[in-house]
Amino acid sequence: MRLSVVLGEWLDRPIEADLEVAMAADRLGYGEVWIGEMAKCDAPAAAAMVVAATERIEPCLGPLPVTVRSPAQIALATATVASTGRRTHVALGTSSAAVARWHHRSRAGATAALEIAIAQVRELLDGNRVDGFRLRQPPRDATVTVAAFGPRAVEIAATADRMVLNMVTVMAAQRLAAGHPNTAVWLAAAVDPTPEERAWMALGYVAYLGASGYAEMFEEAGFGELVAFARTRPHPKELAQRLPSDLLLDAVALVGTEAQVRQRIEAYAAAGVKEIALVVPPLDLPSGRRTLQALAP
Repeated sequence: MRLSVVLGEWLDRPIEADLEVAMAADRLGYGEVWIGEMAKCDAPAAAAMVVAATERIEPCLGPLPVTVRSPAQIALATATVASTGRRTHVALGTSSAAVARWHHRSRAGATAALEIAIAQVRELLDGNRVDGFRLRQPPRDATVTVAAFGPRAVEIAATADRMVLNMVTVMAAQRLAAGHPNTAVWLAAAVDPTPEERAWMALGYVAYLGASGYAEMFEEAGFGELVAFARTRPHPKELAQRLPSDLLLDAVALVGTEAQVRQRIEAYAAAGVKEIALVVPPLDLPSGRRTLQALAP
């Protein structure tokens, strides 16, 4: 099982807190760091910061939303970061309606856009011309990952170098990983977290409990009543008050003693997952640095 690291992009922490995680992961020997893009960092710019502050760790940009960025923009960003001499990877996804709205874009035809983007980004990274455009300095050995969840996205992801799933149970991972021989999963991870840290981590799932696809997964995992309540669109604080933090984290995260976390990693490996991308707490929390150190390669 490969272990990589995800920058958490906690909205209540400065960007420097994410950079500290990347620097610690580099010192501890992790091979890759995922730099997502949603409401805090511009992923390519953050990746350049990471490369400047580290020695070896390879950045993966994204998942970048193909409903916001064009294939040419994505290829340019990847090539620019790779020009530092560090091998650079890129992940593509369709993102969410909220992200599209922030950028005044539409998600109509998002799945078709994903399929087109995979093909065109791959062509551009290989140095080929697409619609008259060609990279003047194509990156070497760049890989393309696709973020998937729904059946059609999983089917499309089969053409990529890697598929990544976000926050899935072992059962869901087994079902979805069958669609790609190189599947990674983003999972929240904490070794020996305090009760307060557990409660804080569980809050990250509030927005997913009523979301299509994820809601069905949580129902399958035994959280039917919680999902039913989430579908009534309560205030997030009301939903957060009902969270069974320990049970929820046991289902969709790597939380507990080091032995328990490693057992969970083995369960995902047995389900066909080839890589777990660790979403660790910020390093100012007790379990942040402890988790990186305990699971270091």
